[in-house]
Amino acid sequence: MATSSLANPNIYSASRGDRTNSFSFHTIKCSLQTPALQFPKQSTVAAPQTKSTPPSSKPQWNIIQKAAAMALEAVEGALTAHELQHPLPKTADPRVQIAGNFSPVPEQPVKHNLPVVGKIPDAISGVYVRNGANPLFEPVAGHHFFDGDGMIHSVQFKKGTASYACRFTETQRLIQERSIGRPIFPKAIGELHGHSGIARLLLFYARGLFNLVDHAHGTGVANAGLVYFNNRLLAMSEDDLPYHVRVTPAGDLKTVGRYSFDGQLDATMIAHPKLDPATGEMFALSYDVIQKPYLKYFHFQQNGEKSEDVEIPLAEPTMMHDFAITEKFVIIPDQQVVFKMSEMIRGGSPVVYDRSKTSRFGVLDKYAKDASAMKWVDVPDCFCFHLWNAWEEPETDEVVVIGSCMTPPDSIFNECDQGLKSVLSEIRLNLRTGKSTRRPIMSEADQVNLEAGMVNRNKLGRKTRYAYLAIAEPWPKVSGFAKVDLFTGQVEKFFYGDEKYGGEPLFLPRDAASEEEDDGYILAFVHDEKNWKSELQIVNAMTMKLEATVKLPSRVPYGFHGTFITAKDLAEQL
Repeated sequence: MATSSLANPNIYSASRGDRTNSFSFHTIKCSLQTPALQFPKQSTVAAPQTKSTPPSSKPQWNIIQKAAAMALEAVEGALTAHELQHPLPKTADPRVQIAGNFSPVPEQPVKHNLPVVGKIPDAISGVYVRNGANPLFEPVAGHHFFDGDGMIHSVQFKKGTASYACRFTETQRLIQERSIGRPIFPKAIGELHGHSGIARLLLFYARGLFNLVDHAHGTGVANAGLVYFNNRLLAMSEDDLPYHVRVTPAGDLKTVGRYSFDGQLDATMIAHPKLDPATGEMFALSYDVIQKPYLKYFHFQQNGEKSEDVEIPLAEPTMMHDFAITEKFVIIPDQQVVFKMSEMIRGGSPVVYDRSKTSRFGVLDKYAKDASAMKWVDVPDCFCFHLWNAWEEPETDEVVVIGSCMTPPDSIFNECDQGLKSVLSEIRLNLRTGKSTRRPIMSEADQVNLEAGMVNRNKLGRKTRYAYLAIAEPWPKVSGFAKVDLFTGQVEKFFYGDEKYGGEPLFLPRDAASEEEDDGYILAFVHDEKNWKSELQIVNAMTMKLEATVKLPSRVPYGFHGTFITAKDLAEQL
């Protein structure tokens, strides 16, 4: 493995890769059939500018700053050279993590009147937006797929026509790195492990002391979730405040800036806030991996007014990627993947699977002023990266939670020999006895990895019959989606096509007043790995038949989570 070639921007280019999701640099460089993306050339002087990269002012450093920058760059160069003498784990190797259609693309301005096969349903009017990780610069060392800069892909629907655009979310991190001309902020997963991770943190904060970088106004990438709330589209990752992004009348995307809800939010917010369909309120969590309180819960009224924080007592910082709400309660998982920064001193990863810990779910009134009445229910050996829905069943004093239970729990973050398994499960929390039960919803014969998806958003927090989830096979690719009857376990599968793979299926209700829960459409970005073209597929959720395919003008990498903003909501956008 020629790990040293990672440091050479002239030969590193992201491309198709082979079917095992790894690739040869020689093959990429020599291939004339496969389009490839060249990363911008890294520089310590000024960022290269292209049509898809907005200009950014060159930092004006004094002589002391220039000397400090050169010294710190020399230290970083020696550190990187030392790291690359050893094989990178698959979870931190860019040649694995951003190979094939996981690789980044440049920005694209709006392209109108896209070719459509079939007919776009009349009920679809507005814009579908989906987030993803898209590194602007070539990684110089370790890189995890989750580390990439946030990029939003957008398809706007007007009167049966479609337009497309994709833009970086202009985070403080991206703006500064583009100005300097190379990656300089530490990669949260790919680089921050072991002694070298500690060294990179010290280098980063040393740069801050000399004002070479500003980490006081956010270090996040805003690449994971999207939510439309209080007339604003917000792009989120769990390491920062949200970023406000505006959809222009023409269908383009413009970053307004880091958004603190008018100064009410002074901490991070996870990428999966929950919108209550009945009240219009938004519920969210914020976690800290360094100091107490490790976890806080809060909510916003429909007008954006924030509640007081509720501190959730935890003995140690726990990864909280997702949670759930019901009509009355908030359901908070405290699971076995925890943060132990001390592991870096021992040479390991700070993201740890703690086998001695018993997973549990906390149930708290949504409007509680503190956590004193919180009820914890143990759910042993359970790790749900995502929770799809939850509801109350008062007749049995139970709360039902629907989630995908993943084993091994830390497989996304740490290299493991056994294959990942994600089982759609029903978890029942008995509030009277304090006991739990858990069962797989699908039969063993139908069992497939189901990750990324949703229920009808008009039914969130209420008893739902259907969930629409990505068929994450062959892992980590997504070959289609499953419509699962949560009551009977019956499964209907839709596959995107031969050598076609996608991501999260978005369920769009046809009409909020419809009495049929599955009356709507599934939207999904799909990439044809044989022809190297991307498209948006629209599937009727009731019939599970393809209704329309929007042919896209550029490649859409596999990404994360999205949402749909109706034309009515867009008209009221701030």
